[in-house]
Amino acid sequence: MFRLHDLPYGYGDLAPVISETTLRTHHGKHHARYVQVTNDLLAQTDAPSQSLEEVVLGADRAGAHKLFNNAAQAWNHGFFWECMRPGGAQPSAELAQAIGAAFGGPSELRKAFTAEGGGHFGSGWVWLTLKEGQLAVTSTHDAATPLTVAGATPLLVCDVWEHAYYLDHKNDRIGFLDAWWDLLVNWDFVERQYTNAKSGAPTWRYPAAETV
Repeated sequence: MFRLHDLPYGYGDLAPVISETTLRTHHGKHHARYVQVTNDLLAQTDAPSQSLEEVVLGADRAGAHKLFNNAAQAWNHGFFWECMRPGGAQPSAELAQAIGAAFGGPSELRKAFTAEGGGHFGSGWVWLTLKEGQLAVTSTHDAATPLTVAGATPLLVCDVWEHAYYLDHKNDRIGFLDAWWDLLVNWDFVERQYTNAKSGAPTWRYPAAETV
């Protein structure tokens, strides 16, 4: 079964952008619920043990909407936690060069990312991805994820469901995205994803299921 793993930082470490109250609820209740329902649904089948990535892709192909929604949300949240660190950082020279070629520079990427996330109608996610060697900013709705897009590798994501920011920023999603970008983006993680995707090395995967 899959489990809810600890965050790579303390619950209070992302404040004031994401308060301890928001993070405890988001991780300990929302993410935990997606993991629980995924495990409950898998327990009703005789499918062999799979990675969460395989579960997401299989559910998408089969049109198993409830399993897909919960498994993809579990994966999206696990990836989201890795995309943040207290205090943030700056992209490396190699990644900054690629960002410059694709967007004109880091500030232009920031504008594109916050505009895409701020303009997304309803609940979803805003992503920086690498596909066929090209960086792109895109958003997905509800549980949708780049995992299901052939050749696409997610590098960075921000959650724009209201539960991710409403307690701290009310309806100011753009304000949340601006602060998130400036203070929390884990560029070391983004760079690892980028470098591994370019070289064909393994990129981030959800922790493997455990036997009980």
